[in-house]
Amino acid sequence: MARMFKNKPSGSAWGTFLEPFTHATFRRMWVSNVVSNFGSLIQATGAAWMMTSISQSTQMVALVQASTTLPIMLFSVTAGAIADNYHRRQVMLVANVFMLVVSAALMAAAMMGKITPWQLLMFTFLVGCGTALNNPSWQASISDVVPRSVVPAAVTLNGVGFNLSRSIAPALGGIIIAAGGVVAAFAANAVSYVGFIYVLFRWSPPPRDESTLPREGIGAAMSAGLRYVAMSPNLLKVLARAFLFGLTAIAVLALLPLIARDRLHGGPDDYGMLLGAFGCGGVAGALLVGRFQARLSIENMIRCAFGVSAVAAWVTATSTNRWLTSAALFFAGASWVLALSRFNVTVQLSAPRWVLGRALAIYQTSAFAGFALGSWSWGAIAESQSPEFALMAAGTALLAGGIIGWFYGLPEQATLNLDPLNTWKEPLVTLDLNPSSGPIVISVEFIISEKDTPEFLDAMRERRRVRLRDGARKFRLMRDLHDPLLWTMTYQFPTWVEYVRASRRATQEDAIIGERIMALHQGPEPPKVRRLIEREADGSSAEHVEF
Repeated sequence: MARMFKNKPSGSAWGTFLEPFTHATFRRMWVSNVVSNFGSLIQATGAAWMMTSISQSTQMVALVQASTTLPIMLFSVTAGAIADNYHRRQVMLVANVFMLVVSAALMAAAMMGKITPWQLLMFTFLVGCGTALNNPSWQASISDVVPRSVVPAAVTLNGVGFNLSRSIAPALGGIIIAAGGVVAAFAANAVSYVGFIYVLFRWSPPPRDESTLPREGIGAAMSAGLRYVAMSPNLLKVLARAFLFGLTAIAVLALLPLIARDRLHGGPDDYGMLLGAFGCGGVAGALLVGRFQARLSIENMIRCAFGVSAVAAWVTATSTNRWLTSAALFFAGASWVLALSRFNVTVQLSAPRWVLGRALAIYQTSAFAGFALGSWSWGAIAESQSPEFALMAAGTALLAGGIIGWFYGLPEQATLNLDPLNTWKEPLVTLDLNPSSGPIVISVEFIISEKDTPEFLDAMRERRRVRLRDGARKFRLMRDLHDPLLWTMTYQFPTWVEYVRASRRATQEDAIIGERIMALHQGPEPPKVRRLIEREADGSSAEHVEF
């Protein structure tokens, strides 16, 4: 297999698409992860179908989707903080062993034949918790197994793997359920985790940079991740559009068991076939994403995904022909992958390694918040009206989501150099400090000519955003009343260790802002920097140390 991929011409589009497979670790993880996805989707098929047989409530059926996605919405940010502060391999091992145990317990409960609708939702919720813990570490680990230049192709291949599973696993799940019942489907999922666990045991990830700093607390790490995203306008746009897409596009999948049972009058094999059509569309979308990207901007791709998904929802709502419904689901699956893969790649390339797990987790939280809220909302609408009405309404909402792109569009993905700058050295201080000493105040003085003042202020707005994004507080810019050419920038950190941590977060991209400001500085000496520690006004002067 390795030889086959190594013989692909690296200069061709096909060779570029398959380049991640030339890395043995990625290849093994990808294959074992696809097998795990097979099991998860077989179990999801079984759970959704089981709910139709133990409950007559359409909302309970839709909640099967919600119970799987809700944990990702609730716990992904915590999982992202864990991914950035602990060994990702160990985190993934814990998550997958946990899912294996829960899946085995679900299988045992189903074998006893006394499982209730709420118990079924509890088990699917717990599996979702394992997924929430695993996903940020797995996504952030991609850059540990392939070079950064190959990350977009690796992300797309992950989408191909998932949708390859989606295209085959539901149909296979329908066959398994028809032959051995839902217990067999749950057993297949429990076994599917074994391969990925084995690969993780054998994987030796590259050592992470050893830091002399104490590990961030989970709460502080979560706050840092949320702050980074909140101060990154492009990431905020991705999150908003991902939430809107998840909120509206999930309607088709959430209500599909009801469409298969009531509108098409089918059984589990028909439901599996419909899910298979959706998955095949996803594979096709992933294979064609390179061609679309060459012809369309990112925003136009997202608009097309919203529009095609809207048409697919309308057709699914009105069709009584399983082949026409399958065709609509094929295009819905392709649109799903085109949208979510572009969102994911944009986040991957817009966040440095120190916060990558958290950025991906926040993105997943946004998307899965849409999935969970959408599953519940469209289920409630279907309960009060009808599944067909809910799908028609979802299609209209999807169309509106595409139109919003005209006013809140995604920017084109620029290639950012987010490698660490690694030029900052921790200063030697004469004052006796410990990691918790603080607050630490940084003061920098610039001499700026009058003609350069507008450009300086513009650069400082960007400097303020970066400093606050990386952990600074109370950013101030002041102009001397007696010497108008003298400007003083101040900001502070709660402790010395937070100052050191933030200074080490600087990237090559951030250095461009510093170079721009330095080019405007007119003094014969470099800007004067002071590092001070704040003290309560108790009658003595504030302690400070200057450099």
